[in-house]
Amino acid sequence: MKKIILSILSMIFISFSGEASAKGFVSQKNGQFFLHGKPYYYIGTNYWYGAILGSKGQGGNRQQLLRDLDFMKSQGITNLRVLVGADGPDGQDVKVRPSLQTAPGVYNDTILDGLDFFLSELGKRRMHAVLFLNNSWEWSGGYGQYLSWSGKGDVPKEGVRDWPKFVKHVAQYADCEPCHELFFNHVKYILSRTNRYTKKKYVNDPAIMSWQVGNEPRAFSNEAKPHFIAWLKKATALIRTLDPNHLISLGNEGLYGCEMDMNLFEQIHSDPNVSYLTIHIWPKNWSWIDSKNVVGTLDSALVKTNDYIQKHSLIAQKLKKPIVVEEFGYPRDHHKYTLDDTTIARDRYYENIFQHVAQSAQSGGVLAGCNFWAWGGFSRPAHTYWQPGDDYVGDPAQEEQGLNSVFDTDTTMKLIKKYSVGLR
Repeated sequence: MKKIILSILSMIFISFSGEASAKGFVSQKNGQFFLHGKPYYYIGTNYWYGAILGSKGQGGNRQQLLRDLDFMKSQGITNLRVLVGADGPDGQDVKVRPSLQTAPGVYNDTILDGLDFFLSELGKRRMHAVLFLNNSWEWSGGYGQYLSWSGKGDVPKEGVRDWPKFVKHVAQYADCEPCHELFFNHVKYILSRTNRYTKKKYVNDPAIMSWQVGNEPRAFSNEAKPHFIAWLKKATALIRTLDPNHLISLGNEGLYGCEMDMNLFEQIHSDPNVSYLTIHIWPKNWSWIDSKNVVGTLDSALVKTNDYIQKHSLIAQKLKKPIVVEEFGYPRDHHKYTLDDTTIARDRYYENIFQHVAQSAQSGGVLAGCNFWAWGGFSRPAHTYWQPGDDYVGDPAQEEQGLNSVFDTDTTMKLIKKYSVGLR
């Protein structure tokens, strides 16, 4: 009897998912994404501040948001990776402001309204969002804030600038059950929301491509791996229980986000609730280039990048799931943060990744898309480090503003349009 019930429930789920796919949801099957019945490959961007920009409060600028979205659409960029919101009190220098979840279960309705507005405008333009719900880094609260709320102390004031101290602190998150419960409550709250502009429940909104557990979730120690795996499985199971329509992803970086353990990368993505694999690639952060010789060390970065994509794509092929390079960045030629510095090396680096996606699209391969980091658009950096009132340019508060930003006047835009249009 139990098997019969499970079979019926399975058929209902498959039927419901098929109906959802027909209504414009992105789906996946045998290593490919599909949209409106056709294979879906894309070049997108990271636009983590979309909900803030869509708000009517501090940091909000709907006119700029609409201008950004229209321009992105005209350039073929229709897939945006966005932060659901920062956690914790405002005022910390290294953290995004304003926050969404100011205390456990206490939400800034202005930012929620901004997220609603943002998603409603995406839907009008037939664009899609990957929404990430947590963060292992201090720039939006995430791990560190949940640890603080659970009585485990605050993130060291120096943040990632004191790497050993930071890692030791945030490694506690993997087996912090109170932290997990607070996060699961956050997931339940967001996924139960109804958009006040479209009147659609979030779980029924095709503008959302994927729910993502977090931005670069890590175990931060070998000892924490089993707890890390268990937490991710609980998170994806919860999301799937709440939402049968959308894809689910982890936001993982790949080898560099798995304690240099490819077996761990494969294990966490083999979870049946995980719809596709993700990798991030950071040549500067991983010392693949010399920041004093950005152009001269590019060739070495290209070789290592290609190898990184290939190794992880083999796992995707094995699991029969798509894979996305959903974060990658490259500095300007002279490592300046202003628009007068050229982007010759960056353009070559970007084009290399775009070519991988284009070739995969031609062959029906598993590499389904990429999201460059990050969208600067029409914004401009006002200070080396972000200050209240400054434009959001894509680089989080603890990084130099303009470090990895792509602005509307950059020559990079021509490449983006060339390859994005070619994937349509």
